[in-house]
Amino acid sequence: MKVKDLGEHALLARLLARLPRPPATVLVGPGDDAAIVTHVRNQHLVVTTDSLVEEIHFSRRYFAPADIGHKALAVNLSDMAAMGASPRWALLSLVLPGSWPVSDVEGLMDGLAELARLHGTSVVGGNITRTNGPLVVDVTLGGDVRPRRWLTRGGARPGDSIYVSGTLGGARAGLEMLSGTGNPSTALGAGREPGAGSRDLVCETRQRRPEPRVRLGRAMAGARAARAAMDLSDGLADALRQVAAASGCGVRIDAATLPIEPGAARWWQARGGDPVRSAVVGGEDYELLFAVPTRGAGKLRNARRHVADPPITKIGVFTKDPGELVLDRSGELEPLPMGYEHFREPGTGSSEPS
Repeated sequence: MKVKDLGEHALLARLLARLPRPPATVLVGPGDDAAIVTHVRNQHLVVTTDSLVEEIHFSRRYFAPADIGHKALAVNLSDMAAMGASPRWALLSLVLPGSWPVSDVEGLMDGLAELARLHGTSVVGGNITRTNGPLVVDVTLGGDVRPRRWLTRGGARPGDSIYVSGTLGGARAGLEMLSGTGNPSTALGAGREPGAGSRDLVCETRQRRPEPRVRLGRAMAGARAARAAMDLSDGLADALRQVAAASGCGVRIDAATLPIEPGAARWWQARGGDPVRSAVVGGEDYELLFAVPTRGAGKLRNARRHVADPPITKIGVFTKDPGELVLDRSGELEPLPMGYEHFREPGTGSSEPS
């Protein structure tokens, strides 16, 4: 059955039935003209929104419907994590081609609902509309944060250490593996045997189902272990440049310390590429970047006692000169590359499908 055969109201009823029952804080939920949620006392409201567009942010050639739903919510949860906030509710808007199978729309909703449950987030409303173009999934996410416990991009100071969570480059390498952009013979369905430079399940999963670091972001903000933060949606290089610009600082990164995903490093090395550069410019890892004060070791340990996984790694330092944006390779300094930027001509900074 296609969406156009079922109609909007029947489709909406089927999708709402797949969502968990809203908590008591949702006074009016899905199905009315607007949602009503209670305000959490002594907390500030945090709101973010993001969209996924077919063949820009994902391709159905290698994304299952549940992957699309998961990622649509995950990218918003990652923004909430970077602010040190707790997600509470979400609005979901679907711009659907009428030719889409109803079962695929249900699968998309299942992927989103599963991640929402994991992070205590309720889908309180949204919209469904039809398009003759590509699928678009838009999520608006609301949450809360304690006064003076939020993180922004503009709080870094010269001398602050730069930390990143998890590993880098997995999502970009995963995209190349799935789409065949690194080597068509290794694209999805080619059936190559595992080996050096062949497809890696960890990297592919990092592309299709990123893990937003919500608990880590809350812990770092709650312990006041960081002065600034940003998520790595468009690559480490892009995040470093944006935090440095917002904070009026420079950046010096030690290439030897970068926690590059092992499968990604093998992939690029087998193709004669540069794993460091690829990991720095590659986007969609959705890890977190932190500016940690030099004297904040105790607060950092306190945050890590609450959230030990994923690991965080010191990769550099913020400097006084805003014009210093460099990558240090064993004493040889080179300019920090650019990350991904929408509407800029595609180049090495892009990690998204063309």
